[in-house]
Amino acid sequence: MKPSKKTFWRYFKKNKLAVGGLTVIVITFLIAGFASLMAPHDPGKTDVSLKLQPPSSQHVLGTDQLGRDVFSRMLYGSRISLSVGFVAVAISILIGILVGALAGYYGGWVDSLLMRFVDIMICFPSFFLILTVVALLGPSLLKVMFVIGITSWMGTSRFVRAEFLSLRERDFVQAAQALGVKDLRIIFRHILPNALAPVFVTATLDVATAILVEAGLSFLGFGAQPPAPSWGNILTEGRTYIFDAWWLTIFPGLAILITVLSFNLLGEGLRDALDPRLRGRR
Repeated sequence: MKPSKKTFWRYFKKNKLAVGGLTVIVITFLIAGFASLMAPHDPGKTDVSLKLQPPSSQHVLGTDQLGRDVFSRMLYGSRISLSVGFVAVAISILIGILVGALAGYYGGWVDSLLMRFVDIMICFPSFFLILTVVALLGPSLLKVMFVIGITSWMGTSRFVRAEFLSLRERDFVQAAQALGVKDLRIIFRHILPNALAPVFVTATLDVATAILVEAGLSFLGFGAQPPAPSWGNILTEGRTYIFDAWWLTIFPGLAILITVLSFNLLGEGLRDALDPRLRGRR
C-alpha cells in the first residue's frame, strides 16, 4: 500500500543519513546551477606560469598542469556529471516503464518475450558494453548519455512488471476494463501512477551509477572531451602528477565519492520510507 505524503515524510525524516544525502544533492544542484557566478576564474583559461600550484587563497583547490583553476573546473564539472546522470536515467526509466508495463499488463507471450529480452540484456556486463559502443561511435557527451540510458533500464522494467502483475488484478482495473476503457489509458492513467514508488527508488540509485560510469568513461578518455571540464577527466589529467600534485586526484575523487554516496543514501531512505515492511527497522 502506497503511504500518504504525510506518512512518507514522517518516516523519511527519521533517516538522518537519507536527509543528509538529500541536503548534499540539493547543494550540488545549486553549485551546478550557479557555477558561472561562483567560479572565481575562467575554467578554460590557461597560464603555464601558474601550473601545478598547490591550494592557496588565490586558487582554493590549486591549479592543473596548464595553470587552470581546479576549483572553477570542479564547479563546472558538476554540471556535466549531473546532466549525464539525469538524462541517462530519464532515458532508462522511459524504456524500463514501457517494457515493464506492457509485460506486466498483458502477460502471456508478451511477458515471456519481453522478459527473455531483459534476461539477454542483463547477461552483458554493462560497463564493457557501454565502453564498446562508445568506442565504436566515438567519444561524445550526448552519446555517453544515450548509451548509458539504453543499457541500464532492465532493473526498472522488472520492478514495473512486478507492480503491474499485482495491480492489474485490482477492482479498479477490472472496473475500467468492464467499462470498455482502452488498454493504453488503463496502463498509463490508472495503473502506472500506483506503480511508480519503486521506480523513484531505482532512479535515484541509477543516477549514482550513471555519474560513476561517466566518470569512469571520462577517466578512460571516452566521456567528456577536453577542454570541457568533468570530474572524470580532471582525474585523468591528474594521474600523471599524482605524486607532485595530489590535489588533482583527491578533490575530484572526493566529489565523485560524496555525490554518489549521497544519491545511494537518498535511494535507501526512499526505499525504507515507501516500504511499510522496512519502517520498523528505523
